[in-house]
Amino acid sequence: MTQATNNAFELAALAANIAESKKASETVVLDTGSVSYLADYFVICSGESTAQIRTITDEIEKAFRKRGQVRIGEGQDSSYRWCLLDYGDVVIHVMNRAERQYYQLEHFWNHATVVPPEKWLHPEETAQAS
Repeated sequence: MTQATNNAFELAALAANIAESKKASETVVLDTGSVSYLADYFVICSGESTAQIRTITDEIEKAFRKRGQVRIGEGQDSSYRWCLLDYGDVVIHVMNRAERQYYQLEHFWNHATVVPPEKWLHPEETAQAS
């Protein structure tokens, strides 16, 4: 793993852990580096409500800002059913269940490698990060 890829993995793991700490469901980290030039990692998770989706994205943004990470793009629909945070090497999707089932990003990116949770799930570090 190169330094840049290692840093991207650390950011993806941080985002996934923050999502989990805010009770996101079905959090998945995809290693897309070998199958796409768009990003090295995608983090996809679900929130149950608009408030939860906002909280997850706000906390991820806050933690990334603390680390000097600049978001290069974002998007969300007006009702916060799907929020996208683009940090270049890491793209984070926070979606409600209906949007996630409809768009099936994991199916679309099925040629990417799913990073097992035991490689990224570290709840004790998340408490220190935010």
